[in-house]
Amino acid sequence: MNEPTGLAAASPSDITAAAERLAGAAASGVSCAPVRDLIGRNDLAAAYAVQAALTGRRLAAGARIVGRKIGLTSEAVRRQLGVDQPDLGVLFDDMAYADGGTIPIGRVLQPRAEAEIAFVLRADLAGGPLDAPQVRDAIEYGVAALEICGSRIAGWDISFGDTVADNASSGAYVLGTERRTLDEFEPVDVVMSMSIGGAEVSTGTGAACLGDPVEAVVWLARMARDLGEPLRARQVVLSGALGPMRPVAAGDTVTATLSGLGTVTVGFTGGAAS
Repeated sequence: MNEPTGLAAASPSDITAAAERLAGAAASGVSCAPVRDLIGRNDLAAAYAVQAALTGRRLAAGARIVGRKIGLTSEAVRRQLGVDQPDLGVLFDDMAYADGGTIPIGRVLQPRAEAEIAFVLRADLAGGPLDAPQVRDAIEYGVAALEICGSRIAGWDISFGDTVADNASSGAYVLGTERRTLDEFEPVDVVMSMSIGGAEVSTGTGAACLGDPVEAVVWLARMARDLGEPLRARQVVLSGALGPMRPVAAGDTVTATLSGLGTVTVGFTGGAAS
């Protein structure tokens, strides 16, 4: 990912130091202090420059980019974290887990689950107006999804700059198996219920995601292009939470039901990731 246009207030050495801090936390499994002391709370260019540096490291180590995630689309989640605008992160191939499978609890630092709609693209979103009609035409299908967010920053003590730098607090994701085209369901009308251990813990609707999940993808497509890495055909897009995220622990089973899209479920086992 290229650095956004414009100079960051943070110095190159600050950006490198922030990336080193977050990479160290990811490698050790021990959360770290926020990076806003290095890059500021709201310096968009600096935060995405740190994210780009960390993405570069993952790619150099052999990871593949398979999509993007939009974070902080739900007003409820923004209130939880004290931030006021969306962000985006990168999905890597090793973040995907199967519906009905299990995730080692050590795979994601400080894991929290949220339910959302995921889209798979059939066309690039690189040129043109990137408006809702173009985005709708580029979507091949939608599925129910669980995102397991994680933070390398201790106690989820994050500002906007911290979460952007930390790849939008990404961790893992699970896609459901029922694929629906936009002729078969309307994302804004989706009703979501998420349970942990059979107890409902989060509810919401498509309208909670920036007013409409398709509009969230419009925002993402434009932002991704501005950052120099537009969305591409076959990529997965996690469009954002439909309700509050909730902490998960070893032994938990999380299930989300999305009207028109069926269910998606995943369990959590003890121990570290293999």
